[in-house]
Formats: sequence, structure tokens, C-alpha cells
Amino acid sequence: MSYQIACDVHTHTLFSRHAYSTIAENVSACRDRGIELLGSTDHFSEMLFPEQHLRNFQYFLNQNVWPRVWDGVVVLRGAEVDIVSLDGELFGQDIDVPDTIVGRPYREARSLFDHVTEPLDYLIASVHNGEFTKGAPIARTTGMYVRALENPKVFILGHTGRSGVPFDYDEVLTVAKEKHKLIEINEHSLEVDSRGWFHSVCSRIAQRCAEMGVGIAVSTDAHVAPVLGSFPHAQAMLEGIGFPQELIMNRDRRTFLGALADAGICNLCELADLAEYDEEDNQK
Repeated sequence: MSYQIACDVHTHTLFSRHAYSTIAENVSACRDRGIELLGSTDHFSEMLFPEQHLRNFQYFLNQNVWPRVWDGVVVLRGAEVDIVSLDGELFGQDIDVPDTIVGRPYREARSLFDHVTEPLDYLIASVHNGEFTKGAPIARTTGMYVRALENPKVFILGHTGRSGVPFDYDEVLTVAKEKHKLIEINEHSLEVDSRGWFHSVCSRIAQRCAEMGVGIAVSTDAHVAPVLGSFPHAQAMLEGIGFPQELIMNRDRRTFLGALADAGICNLCELADLAEYDEEDNQK
């Protein structure tokens, strides 16, 4: 089976510090490869800066300057946020922000998480440093992922097959299905998997998603533009288990935007029509 995957919804720019392309370079790469929708999801994490201040994350606050349809590519504004506790807490939720980026006091203090994520379309919730999960019973790690999914901004659980955190697949996937949220199959995880461990875990997760009817997002996790829109390892793994095309929710932009709306994250379905009009105009 050959899969159509026309959206890349987990990608990074120079802002992530260990990535190497600009947003414009990523858009250009998507256009050249026929990728209809780009989700730009830089890290929202303590790994970026030693001090956690709103000024450091203002990159996320001004993304409304990006065209929604850029050179024919629908561009969504997201972030990959770290899960930081067994309670499913997300980075920035415990950090108060009393002042604006120019030092004026806010009338009401809100968290760094609220300020940064409010203007974004969706979040990917991932574990990057799983030390806090070591020795935890599986009920706790399962609850961690469930509570992350319950956050109204979180749409995708990121690279669960690579994070090294065991959890009850059925319990987490049941919640994902009920909330119309997605499980990521991460191309980069499979690409770097020299021992086959990530492949084994990702395959089991994908198989259970297929059996339970849970939607997935196949993503590159690209940190440089040339790999955008290329999913050879993920496609081969999915083909090996006969994964159904209809559960790949980023198979085209209309499906992905519809899935965002179904999950109650945001309704941007009109962008599919806008992109089609843009394509028609460019063909005239």
C-alpha cells in the first residue's frame, strides 16, 4: 500500500536552537514537494533557555504575521510542549508572567504557558527528559498522558514510541479516540533507530491504533528543510502492518483541518478553500 501524506505537522525552525532552517525555507521545501499544509511546532521547553521569561518566547507571540496560505502552502502555528511531571503538567504552567515583553505589568498575572500558547493553533505534547518517570507505576505514566490529552490545546501526543515511557496503550488510545485527538508516528524516531527498539514500540502503538480506530499523524519532526515531507521509514512500518489510510489524519489538508475542528481545538477549515482558490489563481 502506498500512503498519501500531504501534511507535515511536526516541524522545527531555527528558533528551536538545534534546528537549522527558517520558516520561509520550510515553506519553500513543502511547496517544492507538494506538501499542502505545514505545521510549524518549535520547542516550548526549558531546553532552549536558562531563564524562563516571556521575552525568550516572543517568537510564538507574533506568528500572526505569517500568511495563512504562503506560496500555496497552508501554514499552521503550533508548538511542541514538554510534559514535565507525572501529573501531566506542561512546561510553563507553573511559571507566572507579571510583565509584558517591554516590562509593563499585566493587570492580571497569567502563566507563561497561557501567554505563549493562547495565539497558537495546536500543541504537540511530548516527553523529552523522562527522568521524572523512572520507577513510576504504569498507572501514573498512563495518567500523565491522559491528562496531557485532556488539555484543550493539545492535539497530538508526540513520539510516544521514542520517549521510553511505558504506558497502557488501550487506556490512552481510548481517551484519544473519545476526544478526537491524534497519536504521532514520528519518522525521525524510526530513522535513528539503529537497534530496532523504537520501531518495535511504534509498530505496536500503530497496530493498536488501527485496531481501535484511533487517528494518527505521520510527521517528520524535521529539524532541517531538506527532510520535510519525506516519511520512508514510517510509511514502510505502516505498510508492514496494513495500517488503514483513513486513519492517517494528515493525509491531506482538508482532513487535518477537519480533525482539528472535530477535536474542538480550532476551526480553520476555511483555509482549505482559501488554498484551493490560491492555487487556481496561480494557474491562470
